[in-house]
Formats: sequence, C-alpha cells, structure tokens
Amino acid sequence: MTTNTNDLLPVGLSDRLPREAAALTHAMRGALSVMDSHGYDRVRPPLIEFETSMAERMAKSGDGVQPRRMFRFVDPVSLRTMALRSDMTVQIGRIAATSMAAAPRPLRLCYAGEVATITSDQLDPARQRLQLGAELIGSDSVAAAGEVVALAIESLEAAGATGISVDFTLPDLVDTLAEKALPLSVDQIASVRRELDTKDAGGLKQAGGEAYLPLLYATGPFEVAIERLAAIDAGGALASRIEGLRTIAARVCDKARVTLDPTERHGFEYQSWFGFTIYAEGVRGAMGRGGTYSISGATSAQDGAATGFSLYIDRLLDTLDKNSTRKAVFLALEHDAKVAAQLRSDGWRTIAALSENDDPEQLECTHILSANTPEKLPG
Repeated sequence: MTTNTNDLLPVGLSDRLPREAAALTHAMRGALSVMDSHGYDRVRPPLIEFETSMAERMAKSGDGVQPRRMFRFVDPVSLRTMALRSDMTVQIGRIAATSMAAAPRPLRLCYAGEVATITSDQLDPARQRLQLGAELIGSDSVAAAGEVVALAIESLEAAGATGISVDFTLPDLVDTLAEKALPLSVDQIASVRRELDTKDAGGLKQAGGEAYLPLLYATGPFEVAIERLAAIDAGGALASRIEGLRTIAARVCDKARVTLDPTERHGFEYQSWFGFTIYAEGVRGAMGRGGTYSISGATSAQDGAATGFSLYIDRLLDTLDKNSTRKAVFLALEHDAKVAAQLRSDGWRTIAALSENDDPEQLECTHILSANTPEKLPG
C-alpha cells in the first residue's frame, strides 16, 4: 500500500477512526451527562474569534495559554485578524461577562469542543485536543472549590477513567507569605517562586528564601503534607487556606487519592488561592487542571470570581476499551421498517442491506432480524 504525500497530515494532528471516535464520543457524553446532572448548562462558543478579544482576555486573566500559540489569519469579510481557539476557558469567561452578565450567580456552565495550538508541549505531541470542562462563575469559595473538584472526579470516572488522583496546590502561596509573614522584596519573589518550582533547596537559599525551605517538604500524601504545612510559622497567614484545603479533601478523599504540593505553579498562572491537577491510572501526564480564578470584564469582583476545571480526555484513549462489540442488527432487503425503527428506539444499532451480497458478519453485526426479532449470529 502506498500513501500519497498530499494526504499526509501535519505533525501533531491525526484522524480518529471509527473505534477511537466511538470511544471518545462515549467518554465525552458520559462526562457531559454528569455535569448536566449537577446543574451545569452546556454552552457552545465559536471555533474562531477576533484575535484581539481573545488575546486581551488572556492577558487580563494571566491565562497560561498564550496568544502566540494560536493559529491566526485575516477574516476576508471584516479584514480583521481572527484566531482559532487554543483554550475554551477564556471563551466561557467572555460569555459570562457579556451575553450572560445578567444571569443569576452562581452561574454553572459546561462545554466540550476541539482546541488547537501552533506548537505542542514537551509531554504531549498533539496540537489538536478535545477539551471539556465546567465553570462555576460567581464564587471562588471553599464550597465552590469542593463542588468543582468532586465534579471533575465524577466526570472523569464517567468518561472511563480509573485510579483517579488529585494534587492540590496554592498558586498564590508565595505572594501571601511574602506580604508579611515571610517578607520578600519584589525582586526576590520571582526568584523564590522559580527555586520552589524546581525544588532546589540550595538555589532557594541563594535567592534569599531560606525561610521558605519547609515548603519543599510539605508535599506528598495529603494528611502528612497538610500537617507539615500547618507546622510552618506563618503568623496565621495560611490558617484559612489550610482549613479550606482540609474541607475540600474531606469531601473527595473517598473518591480519589489526594496529594498536596503547595508550591506547584506550572499550569496555574492565572489561578488565585486554590488549584488542582487531576490524574488517572495508566495515563501519562495530567488529565486536566482546575481551580479558582477571576474572569475579566465582570460587573463586580464577586460576579467575576470563578472556579472551574478543564479535562483533555484524548489521553484516555489508550485505557478505554476500543474493541468492545456493539450490538448491531442486520436488516435484510425486505425488512419491516417499523420494527427496525422500534429496535433503534430501544437502543439497538441497525445496519441495512443494500444488496443481496451484503454479509452481516463482514458488516460487524451481532444479530440478524428474523421474524421481526433480533436473532444472535453464531460466533
């Protein structure tokens, strides 16, 4: 078999053939069904928008997905630069702050759709991914965070994930401590953050952050790590955050393994006091992230407070059952159309013959319609 080079796909893009597409669709529907059952209404923002709108909102929120990673082109109608979305969260923020600005808060929205980036990251070569998630807009409280983490876990389970674990972090931890409890100059803050990110004790001392060394050891299983964090003398600056983390962990500890890394900032550039990363057994890398943040353009700080998460379920494909056989009934040429319609209504998949030569086994049918009743094929 030869391949026409004109048919090759760009690096980082791939086709999802029937079994993979079916598995992903089933996973997406399962996750969205859970979100809907918890009162999250689905919205469908457009695939492309004006670049200035997306870039401004990313800049104002400090979004980790930078405008330079978006595909851009000139709209022949408006002659303005447009961009293909690389992240849907910023679009949900725009909807909440504009079209649904008058909607009662807290506002619960969910979404699912394809996103694309010009370049891939080091751990994931894909440049197009299926992103889905939920946003609770109008609250960044402990209760909101607890609801969102529990929803992320349940949604991922419904998508087919097993062995789920959640890692908590405090994105604004250094800023909080540097303000009074463990003072740092403006120049030192960035250096201390960097050394904490790399877990470099020597570098942390050199950066003037020796008082922050205990934070390097407040990591690991939640119950152990939270006690180490609580033991740090911060003059009460961390009391409310520690209490909040314990409350959230108590809500989800029976659903997933919970760990803590309070200084983790990768992927949390725009989160405020709370963030989390979610993982699944057998999946390389993170399945998604979430936390508390603020949307730009809201009428008030309270309306702009938000808590949410994003999942990338393509990464589940290797763990999902793509070889399961779906029940399918073969319909001969002269079948009863009403009976076939009733079978589909009852959840069957039907495949109709187009000629006398059609073979039900080759068409991957499990049953054949005989005397208006599905009869299982041998084998």
